[in-house]
Amino acid sequence: MNVQIIPVTPFQQNCSVVWDDEKNAAIIDPGGDAERIIQFINENQITPKVILLTHGHLDHVSAAAKLKREFNIDILGPEKSDDYWLQGLPQQAEQFGLPYCAPLTPDRWLNEGETIEVGELCFSILHLPGHTPGHIGFINQEEKIAFTGDVLFRRSIGRTDFPGGDFSQLIKSIKEKLWPLADDTQIVAGHGLLTTIADEKRQNPFLNVQNID
Repeated sequence: MNVQIIPVTPFQQNCSVVWDDEKNAAIIDPGGDAERIIQFINENQITPKVILLTHGHLDHVSAAAKLKREFNIDILGPEKSDDYWLQGLPQQAEQFGLPYCAPLTPDRWLNEGETIEVGELCFSILHLPGHTPGHIGFINQEEKIAFTGDVLFRRSIGRTDFPGGDFSQLIKSIKEKLWPLADDTQIVAGHGLLTTIADEKRQNPFLNVQNID
């Protein structure tokens, strides 16, 4: 698997472009700066096959519609519980003083247990509520890498003070869904540096392993 992380917009959200050796690609969480993403893809002669969304917040989805039109590909995810976030994109943009962003409906909602194949790459879906109700993660077991949006960060966790957020549910998602992954699984968070499951078990102050059953 080849991975290029492109931090986009003033939110510095980690948009990930991932592709196999045949250059079949997925674009994960295109949160803005569509032209930068398009330029990278064209310069590297990559062929996008799908757009994958972890959740419905503006900073993770605002370039999705433009990329769908540019490459004529489908948008998959998140889980349907985040529909109200996607329908509220105009209000989210207004709240942050950003240009208008139209409501968005993906071509298909995703659920835990499904798998997405992109060329030679395969991603399993985990439902990871807490930051938002319909938040999901894309896990590649073979490469031991997980694209988990705003659930688990290096030494931190996702916010739960937005509508639909739930702190105890977020902790449960991490304990029950992410902790069972291999310790050397890399976590590509929605913002900031990469980390691993092992590092967060040892050093995350919100998730100190001594406090986890």
